[in-house]
Amino acid sequence: MPVSVEVVFNPNWWFRNYGISFDQPFYFDRKARIKNDLAMRRALYERFGIGEPNPGPRPVVGSQHVAGGFVVPALLGVEIRFSEHDAPWPVPADLSREQALALRVPDIERTWPMDRLIADMDWLQKEFGHVVGDFNIDGLLTTALHLRGQQFFLDLVEDPELAGHLLSVISETQARVASYVRSRTGTASVAVNRSILHVDPTTFVHANCAVQMISPALFRKTLLPYECRLANQLRPYGIHHCGGNLHLFAEAYAETGAVFYDVGWGSDVAACSRALPRAFLNLRLSPVRMLQSTAGEVRKDTEQLLAAAGRTERVGVCSINMDHGTPDGNVLAMIDAARSLASAD
Repeated sequence: MPVSVEVVFNPNWWFRNYGISFDQPFYFDRKARIKNDLAMRRALYERFGIGEPNPGPRPVVGSQHVAGGFVVPALLGVEIRFSEHDAPWPVPADLSREQALALRVPDIERTWPMDRLIADMDWLQKEFGHVVGDFNIDGLLTTALHLRGQQFFLDLVEDPELAGHLLSVISETQARVASYVRSRTGTASVAVNRSILHVDPTTFVHANCAVQMISPALFRKTLLPYECRLANQLRPYGIHHCGGNLHLFAEAYAETGAVFYDVGWGSDVAACSRALPRAFLNLRLSPVRMLQSTAGEVRKDTEQLLAAAGRTERVGVCSINMDHGTPDGNVLAMIDAARSLASAD
């Protein structure tokens, strides 16, 4: 069975190489979205042989070629700053305890930015007959940090009432957004990781970028109940863990019944494979090493990850958020190593 390979480049890579700007029109101007989506798909095929040889315009509402989540933080009142060469940046709101406890699940269809995006979905549906794309809706802990700042780490230990309220509001908002988008486009998390296209495109992938910053014991005690709640609402369910310690959380994560895992660079891949034998493991190469290493080193990295997984089924490789200056030869080395292993197997 082929080993799937996917790449995602940092906005700076697209801006510097192709002049694509990531200010607000990239996300909210439907003509710009369709034009940029076409340019990005064409570039990935011509440069790396990934995707389709002759892509045509499609009615895209959310880009599937960049990472970074802002929709749920924005719905909950967090200011979002946009830049021509960076991902959207949620500005921490540093809510007071009273403000946090007063927070409620918004009416997503009447609150920015979903009201704008839903209007676009309606227009695209009318014009094209269908809609493509989705949004990275951020993670429970990451969004809580956007809302409460670093104080939320203390809240998890010292103020369970506040932490529980905030996590409940965030998880329900995430579930409503993901369910709505999936009902309109058929997908919910290609924007989190394109690799689900090779598994089950309907999979929801929860972006647990910040979980590496707390202990597995604290995660199990405070966040896992809400993770399981999301999983029960949004199956098929997947977990993105870009930290280098997925093996420490695998046992707790398994309780969600997730069928897809992003395995962060530095994680013990063999231990993850043993702990999660039936799930698809998406093995992430380091974007820093992709930038700084030789093609031979990248090939070795790829081969070692796949050897550690001990399987060529239910496994893929990727590198996400590669920056400008990443040698094309390194990307091609990763792709060739994965494909060569699959062919040999």
